[in-house]
Amino acid sequence: MSAKAPEDVIRMGPKSLQMLQKAGIESRSQLVKQGSIAVFVNVKRAGCKPSLNFLWGLESVITGEHWRDIAKKHRLNLLLALEDYEKNA
Repeated sequence: MSAKAPEDVIRMGPKSLQMLQKAGIESRSQLVKQGSIAVFVNVKRAGCKPSLNFLWGLESVITGEHWRDIAKKHRLNLLLALEDYEKNA
């Protein structure tokens, strides 16, 4: 197994990384390709119980914006996108 390039490492805590791994996400590029909403739903489908802070963290990994800023500035848009995704999935 080769080491990941530094820009492809997901910088999240160990529990979050475990949930991502359970859903088959092992690199930042996979996360970016699928998007935070799809990954969040797939983590739930994998039997995990992610919090909304986990969603903010996923979006933070993708955008580079601090997760607290995501929660303040983008909460409503992410929640509406999540509701829409789950309704149409």
